[in-house]
Amino acid sequence: MGSYFLINYHKFEFLGLDKLSLFYELEAFHNIISLKLAIGKTVITLSSSPAQPSLLPPSFKTLSPPRQNIIPNPHSHKTPTEPLKNRRIRQLDVGHLNHALSFLDLMTLQNAPPDLTTYSILLKSCIRFRNFQLRKLVHRKLIQSGLELDSVVLNTLISLYSKCGDTATARLIFEGMENKRDLVSWSAMASSIWTFFYFLELGFYPNEYCFVAVIRSCSMSWGDNLWYCFAAVIRACSNANYAWVGEIIYGFVVKTGYLEADVCVGCELIDMFVKGSGDLGSAYKVFDKMPERNLVTWTLMITRFARLGCARDAIDLFLDMELSGYVLDRFTYSSVLSACTELGLLALGKQLHSRVIRLGLASDVCVGCSLVDTYAKCAPDGSVDDSRKVFERMPEQNVMSWTAIITAYVQSGECDKEAIELFCKMISSHIRPNHFSFSSVLKACGNLSDPYTGEQVYSYAVKLGLASVNCVGNSLISMYARSGRMEDARKAFDILFEKNLVSYNAIVDGYAKNLKSEEAFLLFNEIADTGIGISAFTFASLLSGAASIGAMGKGEQIHGPLLKGGYKSNQCICNALISMYSRCGNIEAAFQVFNEMEDRNVISWTSMITGFAKHGFATRALEMFHQMLETGTKPNEITYVAVLSACSHVGMISEGQKHFNSMYKEHGIVPRMEHYACMVDLLGRSGLLVEAMELINSMPLMADALVWRTLLGACRVHGNTELGRHAAEMILEQEPDDPAVYILLSNLHASAGQWKDVVKIRKSMKERNLIKEAGCSWIEVENRVHRFHVGETSHPQAWQIYQELDQLASQIKEMGYIPDTDFVLHDIEEEQKEQFLFQHSEKIAVAFGLISTSQSKPIRIFKNLRACGDCHTAIKYISMATGREIVVRDSNRFHHIKNGVCSCNDYW
Repeated sequence: MGSYFLINYHKFEFLGLDKLSLFYELEAFHNIISLKLAIGKTVITLSSSPAQPSLLPPSFKTLSPPRQNIIPNPHSHKTPTEPLKNRRIRQLDVGHLNHALSFLDLMTLQNAPPDLTTYSILLKSCIRFRNFQLRKLVHRKLIQSGLELDSVVLNTLISLYSKCGDTATARLIFEGMENKRDLVSWSAMASSIWTFFYFLELGFYPNEYCFVAVIRSCSMSWGDNLWYCFAAVIRACSNANYAWVGEIIYGFVVKTGYLEADVCVGCELIDMFVKGSGDLGSAYKVFDKMPERNLVTWTLMITRFARLGCARDAIDLFLDMELSGYVLDRFTYSSVLSACTELGLLALGKQLHSRVIRLGLASDVCVGCSLVDTYAKCAPDGSVDDSRKVFERMPEQNVMSWTAIITAYVQSGECDKEAIELFCKMISSHIRPNHFSFSSVLKACGNLSDPYTGEQVYSYAVKLGLASVNCVGNSLISMYARSGRMEDARKAFDILFEKNLVSYNAIVDGYAKNLKSEEAFLLFNEIADTGIGISAFTFASLLSGAASIGAMGKGEQIHGPLLKGGYKSNQCICNALISMYSRCGNIEAAFQVFNEMEDRNVISWTSMITGFAKHGFATRALEMFHQMLETGTKPNEITYVAVLSACSHVGMISEGQKHFNSMYKEHGIVPRMEHYACMVDLLGRSGLLVEAMELINSMPLMADALVWRTLLGACRVHGNTELGRHAAEMILEQEPDDPAVYILLSNLHASAGQWKDVVKIRKSMKERNLIKEAGCSWIEVENRVHRFHVGETSHPQAWQIYQELDQLASQIKEMGYIPDTDFVLHDIEEEQKEQFLFQHSEKIAVAFGLISTSQSKPIRIFKNLRACGDCHTAIKYISMATGREIVVRDSNRFHHIKNGVCSCNDYW
């Protein structure tokens, strides 16, 4: 096949590829096809035909030639081989195994067949990059070469098959070695769990006599090197299945003194406790007991602390290491930088950056990537400028560094387009993306709600054979979900070959955020049936789904299992519970969860401040903010949005301006568009429309649609048609197809009786095929959500609902209620307007709540749009007539109505 490609090179010259590059690409494709054919054959041999050599080696009776005889003589006639070898090694260094594999045939064509050194490097690269799929293809080429296999290559083969789970082949290779077995051979087999765990498979439980017997049987061959055996067996226990065996070994190692035999034993024990059971406490005890520690030991412990969420412990250990006089290497600095990032310690990160520059480690890819991440996540203004500088100063940029900077742009929250541009630049630089690169770019497409670009990116992942990797598939699900295309998200989920917990979390979170909580809860039951397990993120997504539709009953159903499952002290879960109860209208339950929290972070405080603000309890929100500052918790951008919103909801102008001015002065937070929108809302609600306009004109950045939409809403409330028209024009320049703008402007003209302008606006909407979002109110009764639209008649209890409404209308009119027909923005007769008012979805939902819930429970109503002013007044009268507490959540805030009084004090 290779010769065919060589003959037909000229056909591809128009592609701009040099001939050798084209050969690599075609040969890599040939290798993949061969691999797929190989997988279809038997496990032990690739073919039953005698022409195809077996994967298993023949009996090895002849001793291998010494290693020095295998190394090519520089004065031999193999000069053409050297450039190919160098390029092959470069390919292997970056994980391009398919390209490197194609060199084997090319070397043979040039009469310079690969030697054992070549095969050994290729096999070790398969292990290093965990490309176990190519193992049989490389092994077959090795057998076909006719080379006499030495112990180094055979031990590498044992390790390769062991690590990919093919212990049967590993054992057969081991048994065929005979007199070529050495210490490495036995240790490789111990790592595969074959020699040590065979009797475990039979159901036996090891004790110290078992270990004594193992030591006695091995001591004749290994002498003083038994620590190496212990290290290999402990490594085999570094998983959840065999962690309990590892703990027995640990006790035996300490009792017999082998912990002091070599540093490797202690390092493997540390890793075993961390990887097997996540037990950092026991891992540190091992570290503390080790009589001798080296650079690797310290770095390992720091790395494990950093990765398991104990960043402060990692930094403390780093300081102890410094005081002990050790010289840190690139791996140590990388781990400490990760810990700094976790804690937001930018100042310490900069000091470490200065140190690595002086030590000449700044050019290292591992350190560079950590610095990119530190500057991106710790920048006070969310800027990625410093991260970009670190990236651009790196002398060599590989897939790791490109992925790091792309991820930094995505995580910044405002640079998703730039992240996609960087991805395109990466491809044009001939850097092959990996699965993490694709995952980050798909997230960027999801953030932009750009499924078209996302599908192109995914197609490229399919072309490179990375589409089946879980993190790529999971990011595709999230991308579709964020774009509102839940059917496509579900298809992407269903075609995943192997679904993990992240896959389920992605689709559950998608359903929750797209107001499809029923589907989310159905999937929750499916997760339980699969036995995969449920994480804190799963519960948080379900709580978010319940909160999005105000289904407090479903949220309470989840709260019970959370307490039983030991999640009571989980910070993420507690924050989700605060948000759920708050958004479902039970602010006191949210406050109770907050008070019971042992460990609060900025999200906990911000969630509670936001809750009080949305419920109209501005004083409590500001008190909570001051308490937060007293605890030393640093507020973030979202905290200040909550604080300014609290001031806006009650018209605390001076207080709001004070906090707006202190953002940057006291906490270094640069005001963003959301903060300016809050200030415009604060001034606009108070009727200070001119001052709001002056603030917009003085902004250091161009006002976006959010700011102008806020001003338009204020103009609608205060009837300023001229300024409202200007705000609408500014919005339509940026978002010409936003139907909400046309509706607001139409309502503004309707309020002023300018019906010709109303007709003109609605005609324009029709020409643009813009559809107004229908008003909808809903209520949860007995864990079922009931939805109502204007004039709803399809509900099974419609007759009873309207009977209740007629009785309520008579009652509240006798109490002094007068229908405000100004809120009927249609050019119809007054009598029709009054009838129309009593068909509003809020009133229908309240009537249903009255006939469906007990007298002692509050009625909680939710609406997707701003509540009607007449409905607000009518519900206050209904609360007096019935003695019921009614809570209404509209698109802006909560209204707690009791005995005719609303928490908003009619300021909304």
